[in-house]
Amino acid sequence: MKTVQIALINIAILLLVSCKEEVEKPKVIYDAASKEKAVSKVDSTQIAIADLPIQMEGTDYLIHPVGDLRVYERGAKAKYGSSSVIDLSFTISNLGDEEVTGFLQNLKFQKIDSDSIHSLTDKPALILTATYLKAVADKTKKQILVYTMYDVDTNKDGKLDTSDIKSLYLSDISGTHFTKISADFEELIDWSLIESKNRLYFRTVEDTNKNGQFDKNDVLHYNYINLLDANWEVKSYEPI
Repeated sequence: MKTVQIALINIAILLLVSCKEEVEKPKVIYDAASKEKAVSKVDSTQIAIADLPIQMEGTDYLIHPVGDLRVYERGAKAKYGSSSVIDLSFTISNLGDEEVTGFLQNLKFQKIDSDSIHSLTDKPALILTATYLKAVADKTKKQILVYTMYDVDTNKDGKLDTSDIKSLYLSDISGTHFTKISADFEELIDWSLIESKNRLYFRTVEDTNKNGQFDKNDVLHYNYINLLDANWEVKSYEPI
């Protein structure tokens, strides 16, 4: 009985240590080069594919989501062989209410009366959402996309993923005027559209104590932009 209790205690300690290590994994690693954007390494084993194009209602542009072919290994290996059953998913994005979601490497844009296609960005990126602000377009005729994405390898592990800092971007419906509106090294918390004021409000958190984590000791920033402003100037406000 005593042996079982000791074993259980050891397992509990291992679990606590494992959880602690996971919690303490930094989102940001600071060094002398931290002022520069880190470039993620390109995985040459990945195969880029595109979903069929999407056209947001009332717009003149097709949007082509681009991402990596998804390969899943399921089940145990065959009894008399070394091969596992492989599943392929050729779908890399989903379309909701005026929003494209996925883990996308890029978006490409094409005007409906043209065969020319151009990329949103020529830099490494991992795009989670691209949201069309239809309510603003219906009222003002200004057609804008809002993106949540990862653009910098902030933890310097050689890749862009959800362990890095999430950022907020805007562009026109054509993919031009692609603009980062959240500050570098500030984690996006959320954003909200206030239609009556044509404003996009968003919150970020800054790692002010430089411990590589975002916690209760860090500072929240409250911001908004006027979507009708040609320069999309970010303005701060203090609700607290």
